[in-house]
Amino acid sequence: MSRAPVSRSTTPSTSIRDRITRRTLLLRRLRKCAKPAAWSAFVLFVAVMGLFAVRSVAPGSTIASLRERLGGSTGFAGLRVAHVVIQGRANTPESLLQAAIGVAEGDPILGFSVEAARARIETLTWVEQATVERRLPDTVVVALKERRPFAIWQNPKGYVLIDRAGQIVANQDVALFKDKLPMVVGAGAPVAANAMLSLLEKYPALSARVLATVRVSERRWNLRLKNGIDVMLPEGHEPEALERLMLLQQDHALMDRPLLTIDLRLPDRLATRPRPDNGAAQTGTAASTGLPPPPPAPPATVPAIAKRPT
Repeated sequence: MSRAPVSRSTTPSTSIRDRITRRTLLLRRLRKCAKPAAWSAFVLFVAVMGLFAVRSVAPGSTIASLRERLGGSTGFAGLRVAHVVIQGRANTPESLLQAAIGVAEGDPILGFSVEAARARIETLTWVEQATVERRLPDTVVVALKERRPFAIWQNPKGYVLIDRAGQIVANQDVALFKDKLPMVVGAGAPVAANAMLSLLEKYPALSARVLATVRVSERRWNLRLKNGIDVMLPEGHEPEALERLMLLQQDHALMDRPLLTIDLRLPDRLATRPRPDNGAAQTGTAASTGLPPPPPAPPATVPAIAKRPT
């Protein structure tokens, strides 16, 4: 009698080598806990060094000295500045900015105050607002919001750039903006310049003729044109005077005549002063230097052009 063949299972048996030992399980658990443990050890190290710095500080020492001790201690652990990233800088002098930041590559990243650095940076005339961030482990980020120059102000000490609020932005490299920004002259001009220059922007044909806008007695404005004419505007009624000036230019080419002054201060009359024979030479000198002379005295002549009929 023949024996039936014995069927064998295809499922492999578990080998002793395939079994997970206690040692393997322990190693896996240690690996999972390695990173948290390392960070915990680092935090503990920083706390211990900070406690040591606090206890070792002498009576009367400042918080800055304590920060330097702590920063120096953590510097040995690798927390040093490797990158100083500056964002938003266009016109602020780099050397002044670096000095205001007060930190360089290789310094302990915890060894300086971000608030003190921000305060120093905001003392720079070009900077309107600044933020300083410390991004561990090795990066300091400085973000700037710079003031935008609005005009050039000529004062007795020279030329400076001002913003729309009348604040001085810079007194160096002003010549770089000579052909880009309008010029205002006189005491009180920065504070009142925004309203007047914004008004002039509505008259591009007139703005193209203006060399400088001159503040007189901190009350009213004169327009010094590039051909040497001074247009005298009334106090508080500049829009009406400019409308009147543009109508006179349209009908009589008033600003193209050989005049020294056009007086629009009175609403019911127009006074002009003709240019003397040597006026061409004076005009050329003023245009070449680009410096508007002081505003002239009010003219005493009778009207040279009749008032536009209403």
